[in-house]
Amino acid sequence: MTQTLALVGAAGGAGTTRLAVEIGATLTRTGRDVAVVDAAYETQGLADYVDTIEADVTELVTDGAPLDSVVQPAALETPGQLSLCPARAPFERLARAKTAGAAETLEKQIAAIALSHDVVIVDTPPVATNQAVAAVDMADRIVAVTPDSERGADALARLSGRVRDVGESIDAVVANFADGTPQVADADTRVPATETTAPSQCPSCLDDETAFAPAVAAAVEAALDTTVELDFETSGRLDGLLR
Repeated sequence: MTQTLALVGAAGGAGTTRLAVEIGATLTRTGRDVAVVDAAYETQGLADYVDTIEADVTELVTDGAPLDSVVQPAALETPGQLSLCPARAPFERLARAKTAGAAETLEKQIAAIALSHDVVIVDTPPVATNQAVAAVDMADRIVAVTPDSERGADALARLSGRVRDVGESIDAVVANFADGTPQVADADTRVPATETTAPSQCPSCLDDETAFAPAVAAAVEAALDTTVELDFETSGRLDGLLR
C-alpha cells in the first residue's frame, strides 16, 4: 500500500526540499519507487534537482498538463526509481495554483501519482497556503522539518499550532543541520549538515562513508514509522544523530 508523506518545513531555510530528495533516494535503495512532489510553490526548490522541465506541478493543477509530463525520473543506480515533480511557474500561474480549487486538484493528482509509486513525498511549505493544507490533509504521515536551533524550536511550536488548527497532528519531527548541542527537544531524529550542498551533487545519502547516510535512514524510519533494512558502519561519531 502506498504511503503519502507530507514533509513540512517549519520555517524557510529548514532544508525540507533537500531532505525530501535524500529521503526519497534512501527509500529507492530498499527497492521502493518514490515520487517527490513540490508543493512549495514560492521557493520552487525541487526544480534545481531536475535538468529539464517539460511541465510542472502548477500546470498540472491549473491547466491540466498530462501527469507523465510532470513526473521526471531521476538517474539513480538504485533498485527503486526516484521521480521528481517540480514546480516552476510565472507569477500568473503561481497565483492560480494557490487557489482552493487548485489545491483540491493537487490532492487528486497526488492520489494519481500514488497509483504507480510505493511512497509519495510532498515537499510542503509552512501551513499557511491552500496547497499546504491539502498536503497535510491527505497525507498518511505528517513530518515537521526544522533547523536544530532556537529559531527552529520556536518555528516548530508555531507549525504545531497551525497543523492542529486544520485538524491534524505532527507524527514525527526531524531536526535538520544538527551538528552541535541539540536545540529542538521534541525531535525524533537529527540529520547533520553536509559539505555537499549543490543540487547537481545530490543526493548524498548514497555515500555510506559519512554520518549523513545513516542519519537520513533514521529520518526515513521516523518519518514513515518503518524499518529501513540498510547496513551502515556505525561508530561513536554517529551517537546522538540516529536517534
